[in-house]
Amino acid sequence: MVRTKGYLWIGIVYVAAFFVALGVAYWAPFESLILRVLLADLAATALVYVFSCLLRNSSVYDPYWSVAPLVMAVFFVERLNPATVLMLVVLFFWGIRLTLNWAYTFKGLHAEDWRYGYFRKRFPRAWPLVNLFGIHLMPTMVVFLAMLPVFLFLQNAETISAVVAFGALMSLSAAFVQLVADTQMHKFRARGEKGVNDAGLWRYSRHPNYFGEILMWFGVYVMMLGAVDGYVYAGIGAVLNLAMFLTISIPLMEKRLLARKADYAEYVKTTSPLLPLPRKDPQKQEAN
Repeated sequence: MVRTKGYLWIGIVYVAAFFVALGVAYWAPFESLILRVLLADLAATALVYVFSCLLRNSSVYDPYWSVAPLVMAVFFVERLNPATVLMLVVLFFWGIRLTLNWAYTFKGLHAEDWRYGYFRKRFPRAWPLVNLFGIHLMPTMVVFLAMLPVFLFLQNAETISAVVAFGALMSLSAAFVQLVADTQMHKFRARGEKGVNDAGLWRYSRHPNYFGEILMWFGVYVMMLGAVDGYVYAGIGAVLNLAMFLTISIPLMEKRLLARKADYAEYVKTTSPLLPLPRKDPQKQEAN
């Protein structure tokens, strides 16, 4: 019942955000579709922020990361051909999978991502601004910029070149890595184990799910490079997404795990932080 009520509220918020975004996109005083969609994206984020404050839970924003890109992409489809269909398949496979993972882990509006609680306690006076700009608007802008290659591709791509196919393989592989990593972690937690999960993909990377998310956006950028000329700068979103994980998400997670799991320090010595790599021998490291 608690989860059902939470799903209902999230549904209401996101339907309202969609219609607000639609209205803003229609009335925005710009000829550029990208600028109109950007303004609509920011308006929808602002509405989600208002509801997250009213419901006292910033995790109301969590599904936005995977839902908004799917909605935005539809507005850029000018023609359906093998290339644009391929991009939509890549994007929707990633987005639907990530949204279902959110739905699976959602416990209700009483539960909030621990990172938001961390920032609320660390910056009590500045929390409203941190919440608005750091938790809502910054991720929205990072994802929007990461979507630029998708927008450009959907408007211009005509054929599937070797580079386009390679980029699609990168992104589909990335989404599959996320699927496998999340499934392995869910099974680990379902067994009630309290130590470090160092099996499967987690044996070769401490954050394989983050690796998949980063690779996904570089993949769509490569797809764009294989179909559209003159927009090299459109990779800025993938770079910013990488920087966000390297400077915020991974350090915060590492700090939390080191404090909560006694064997995590040993895990750090043997396992790559991001790229899936063969494990290191801690005895050889100590000898060196």
